[in-house]
Amino acid sequence: MKDLTNVINIFPGFLGSEDPVKLDQGIRDTIRGVGHSILCIGIGLVRMKSEKYFIKLKYKNMTAYINGLAKDLKMDTSSIYNRLRIGKTYLKYREELENIGFDAGDGVSKLPYLERALAKRPKEEVFLNLMAMGQRDFMDYARAQAGEKPVSDKKWEQRGNILYMEGKRAIIVNKNLSEREINMIMAAMRASCRALERDGKILVVHLDNAEELRRFARIAKRERRRMRRK
Repeated sequence: MKDLTNVINIFPGFLGSEDPVKLDQGIRDTIRGVGHSILCIGIGLVRMKSEKYFIKLKYKNMTAYINGLAKDLKMDTSSIYNRLRIGKTYLKYREELENIGFDAGDGVSKLPYLERALAKRPKEEVFLNLMAMGQRDFMDYARAQAGEKPVSDKKWEQRGNILYMEGKRAIIVNKNLSEREINMIMAAMRASCRALERDGKILVVHLDNAEELRRFARIAKRERRRMRRK
């Protein structure tokens, strides 16, 4: 398109590529970069607040700094506060996030809802769903009360030790297991069902500890990106 020629010349090279695979990869890499940038902004805001650097910049408090930042950059203050929450949540749960292989490409926009979900549901289930769900699904999951079906999860519903599909019993877990074990199995089943609905594939891998999980997740993500570039 002729009207795009001048614009393309001042942006990253992939925009001018005639290869759809390179264009697609460029789009994907840029989206991941956006998530990384948002996370960096959030961590920077946390430092600005916790170390009171705003005082050296002649601001009375963090609120005044954020208001000034929003005015200078023509942003809504709500967007800046959201990035601050992302930074705080990431730093608070950094170890757990690294253990499951979470990175900026997995959707930092889900992080403001992490603590709400953790207040109602088992920790293992929450972090599993943080990785498996998209942003909208995780928001609905975090907002729903424990035991309540998330708004966006209309097809699959857990009631005690039974997983229902559109109101019909689909999976029954031994009720003699602990509540924690049942919830973990159900979370894994729901994530698997969503993957299958989207024509995905399931791979079950046994890992002995959190360190193995963290390393395996990072290697798997790197390999998946490499395969998709082909």
